[in-house]
Parts: sequence; C-alpha cells; structure tokens
Amino acid sequence: MAHLGRISETPKGWIVPSESGKGAYLVYEDRGETKCNCPDCQLRKIKCKHQWAVEYFTKESVDELGNKTVQKAVRMTYTQDWRAYNEAQTNEIRLFDQLLSDLVKSVEEPERKRGRPNLNLQDELFCAIQKVYSQLSQRRAYTLYHNAEEREQVSYVPHFNAVGKLLNREDATPILHNLLILSSLPMRDIELYFSQDSSGFRTSQFTQYALEKYGATEKKHHKWLKAHILVGNKTNVIVNAEITDEDANDSPYFKPMVEEAYKNGFNIKEITADMGYLSRKNYDAAYNIGADAYIPFKSNATGRSGGSRVWNRMYYYFMLHRDEFNEHYHQRSNVETTFMMVKTKFGDKLKSKNLVAQKNELLCKLIAHNVVVLIHEMYELGVTPDFSTCTLNQNSAPKFIEN
Repeated sequence: MAHLGRISETPKGWIVPSESGKGAYLVYEDRGETKCNCPDCQLRKIKCKHQWAVEYFTKESVDELGNKTVQKAVRMTYTQDWRAYNEAQTNEIRLFDQLLSDLVKSVEEPERKRGRPNLNLQDELFCAIQKVYSQLSQRRAYTLYHNAEEREQVSYVPHFNAVGKLLNREDATPILHNLLILSSLPMRDIELYFSQDSSGFRTSQFTQYALEKYGATEKKHHKWLKAHILVGNKTNVIVNAEITDEDANDSPYFKPMVEEAYKNGFNIKEITADMGYLSRKNYDAAYNIGADAYIPFKSNATGRSGGSRVWNRMYYYFMLHRDEFNEHYHQRSNVETTFMMVKTKFGDKLKSKNLVAQKNELLCKLIAHNVVVLIHEMYELGVTPDFSTCTLNQNSAPKFIEN
C-alpha cells in the first residue's frame, strides 16, 4: 500500500485502500493516538497494517522551534529480470504441460482388475490439473487433452466426465497432496525462509443460515473452504498445504505442516506467521527443527515460559527489540503474495459442487501454481526440475483403488 503511493491525506485522516481492492479504511488521530476503522483495530484493539502503512508513508520531525515537518515516502521500485520474466511468460503453457506430464508419472498405477479396462490414473490426474489450470469447463477443456495426446503427454484421452469423477473421489485427495509436495521439492536447495497463513476460497454453495434467513430472493452468503499453506519466501513455492472448512483454526496446522516440510528435506531457518498461530507448542516446534519462529505476541501475553524456554526468549525479544523483530516478521507478506498469485491466475471460486471435489479442485490450483513457479525459476534461477530424483519422506504412497 505505502510503497505503491496509493495512500492519500484528507482533513479527517489518511485514506488507505484495502488490499482486496474493494473499499478503503480511514487512519485518524484520536486523543493523541492513531486509530483505524478497520475490524482488526476496532475489534482486536491492535495496531493494524493500515496504521503501519501510514507510519511508513509519513515521517514526522520537529525542529528546535517546534516547527513540524512531514516527509512522504518515495515510491519504492524493485529490479526485475525482464529477460527471464519474458521467457517464462511466453513459454509457460508449453512448459506447463511438459512439467505436469513428468510430475504425474511419479504416481503408481493401481492394480488392474477383471472386467472392462480401467482408465490410466496418470492420464486422469494430468487432465484434471490441466483443466483447473486452464479455467475451462470439462467439455471445453476436452480439446486440451487431445493436444496433449498428440504430444504423447498422455497415453489416452479420457471422457470429459472422467475428470469430474476423479475429483469426486476421496482417495484422490492424498495423491494430489503428495503431488503438491513433490512439485515443491526442486526448491529444497533454494528455500530457507518460510511463511505460513490461511485464506478462504469461495464455493458455489450457500450456508444454511443464509438460506433460512434470506431465502432465494435476498443476498446469500457463500460457503468457503480454507487453504492453510506454508510457502518459501524467495520463490513463493507452496511446500505444504491443508484444506479445511472455513471455521478451522489456524494454529493447530503449524506444527504438522512445518515438521512434514522439514522431513521432506527443506532446511528451514526461519518461519513467520501472524498472531493466529501464537502458542508455546508452535514456538517449540520451530525450535526443535533448528528454526526461529517470528510470531507476534498478543497484548495479554506474558513472558512466563510455561515449560517453553523459547517462548520466554522470544517474548522479551519481541518486547525489547520490536523493530528487529518486525524486520523478520514482515517477510510474512510473501504468503499473502502467494495467495494473491493463486487467486489472480486461477480464480478464488471453486466450481465443484460437493466438498470432496472442492478440496481436490483447490489442491489442483495449488499444484498448478507450483508448476508455474518452477517455470519462472527455470529462467530466473536456473532450476532444472527433475521429479524422478525427488522422494517424499513417507512409509508408503497413498493407494488409489479402482472400482
């Protein structure tokens, strides 16, 4: 917000646009204190990001005579390797199919039974992820499957309804989850610093409360699914994810997701997350794998260790060295950027009609994002994805059982 120069000053205060692009918030002075009319500030009584943005945007100084001077921040610019960016963008569609074909080959085909021949699972997975990547309907994406067959990226083109049937299968969920993790492993030697957060994706269904209250003629509220993701701050690759309902708390997913990423070979040095993840267990989980966690403390938090020496140390670091703490914590914006990338490119709405298919469709979006990230880093960092050399730390791969 601040570095884009979109903040404007009015007689009532500072107008700060919402990051979603819908509406704006007012940051104002009240009895010598800076306040904001956003929910974070009003309900949680914390210093919100809109206040931080105004503080960054304006630097106030007072001379010996009491004259006040306000300096506005200069718009920041960042270097961009335009050659690498142009190469990645112009070759994305071609390389996406190539990398996706290599990725799904890691999936073990189920045992064949008697009767009619079964469809090839690798082909079905390829078509499902390609369909989500293209944002086309099942029927319109059918041409893409034939194009892939001509390039020998699939052995057989399944019926367009087969993609929907695959997404509706519960046993496809762990396979898609493993493909997501596998698609991140080429970044193991690059990513050291990580961020974790969650965000909602809208479905086409409505809540029962909305149906009863508003009926069919009034505005209704959609159901949402929540994606919890752990991302690498350098490339925005998603190294782990969990899909839950909209009411799931964030904190319980920190420890298992971080530990799984560590077991899969990521050398995690630092993790940032917002206050929703604050707990002694989460601080200890990061410490136990040799990482430093930067999770800001709530106003009612104390330095009592409660059996966690890490909690005690980080609490006083947060209280006594706030600026240094925030330098690390502000890296958390990378996970918000990742969500923006996914929603902008693949949409924030899920087209599937039932819960299982919605979860699988969302996993396909995250896989497609990772493949796109790999394509960019092939030109930016010289990464050479080779999924045949990547292995997951697990006892056995999930099984897909044919009907």
